Amino acid sequence: MADILKLNANDADFDQQLNQLLAWEGIADPQIHQTVNDIINTVRTQGDPALIDYTQRFDQWHPENPADLCISTERLEQAWQSLSAVQQQALQHAADRIRAYAEQQKMTGWRYTEEDGTVLGQQVTPLDRVGLYVPGGKAAYPSSVLMNALPAKVADVDQLIMVTPTPNGTMNELVLAAAHLCSVDQVFAIGGAQAVAALAYGTSMIPGVDKIVGPGNIYVATAKRAVFGQVGIDMVAGPSEILVICDGQTDPDWIAMDLFSQAEHDEDAQAILLCPDADFLAQVESSMDQLLPKMQRRDIIATALRHRGALIHCRHLDQAVEIANQIAPEHLELSIADAESYLHKIRHAGAIFVGPHTSEPLGDYCAGPNHVLPTSRTARFSSPLGVYDFQKRTSLIMASPEGAHTLGRTAATLARGEGLEAHARSAEYRLQS
Repeated sequence: MADILKLNANDADFDQQLNQLLAWEGIADPQIHQTVNDIINTVRTQGDPALIDYTQRFDQWHPENPADLCISTERLEQAWQSLSAVQQQALQHAADRIRAYAEQQKMTGWRYTEEDGTVLGQQVTPLDRVGLYVPGGKAAYPSSVLMNALPAKVADVDQLIMVTPTPNGTMNELVLAAAHLCSVDQVFAIGGAQAVAALAYGTSMIPGVDKIVGPGNIYVATAKRAVFGQVGIDMVAGPSEILVICDGQTDPDWIAMDLFSQAEHDEDAQAILLCPDADFLAQVESSMDQLLPKMQRRDIIATALRHRGALIHCRHLDQAVEIANQIAPEHLELSIADAESYLHKIRHAGAIFVGPHTSEPLGDYCAGPNHVLPTSRTARFSSPLGVYDFQKRTSLIMASPEGAHTLGRTAATLARGEGLEAHARSAEYRLQS
């Protein structure tokens, strides 16, 4: 049976109940922070031998030397060739769509010339080397390879270094095949906080990178936060989330399975349904009870629904939208007949799935937009992963002699106002006599 919290948005204590439901403090666990810091320091000081030791301890397989952690390009191609034609076509179809969407995001530089000949602009350049973390614990994610590697390739990143854990020494063929399809430059069979540390600081075998992207468990997320500043990161991702707003006209089985689709990620995942129709909420709960026993990951789904799921009754769809903006979900489904008319009211969401036929898994795999999305209410101020995350913007200032004179007087005045005489004189030395 699916045991899930039922809330009413009109109750006096609803906001308090909602905040309690949304709270997730895993990233703040001091014991996890201590463990991660110890791992990072050990990898920094001991390098590759530490990676072998942690792999033996955490992944339960025993590479004899650092070279065993390196997955060759020939092995990647072998994985691709081992796939069925159907699997190859599915990966290729998804890759083509993701690449096409990413091409629309690619930024180019620009400049303009002022009347006195001064030129201002912006130069856009790719990052030199990026680290890609691909999970491999409770599930393997070839889709994460596509979503992280392809935007980097579109951005013209020179080197892409991938790390992925290999529990019990078992490598996922789809993950390796996806790496081959995306032309990932180097792949290493390591995971966890130790992999993040290796990417951030480099070892004899693993080159240090400029930015680390890709989702992982709580230890990976904590490690990414710890190394931020040494390298860039995409985001500190929390558990997966789905929020469905439904008008009560969609098949309740569809909605139940949509909620399951995120709850099956892990026990901390969050699945919430908002609907003004109380009878429909009851129908969805009944569907969940009927469908759950048939799910392969039913124990994980049940735990996630019990701890962090909710069915919320609201007065009307506008109230549902207000609550959605308060939640700022990673995935927002608008399972509404006239869903497009509500788009302009949505201010905070990682991705919006518009209309009853747009299931969230389409975005996870093959629609085109990136599935690396802000979680834990960070959609209030951040965006999905994209090509722009693998490019840097550099300001261009090219003063003409006349521009140096005009701007120099203003700069000198402001500099002296701040007590910075050398600034003022530097600008004044270029003033025309």
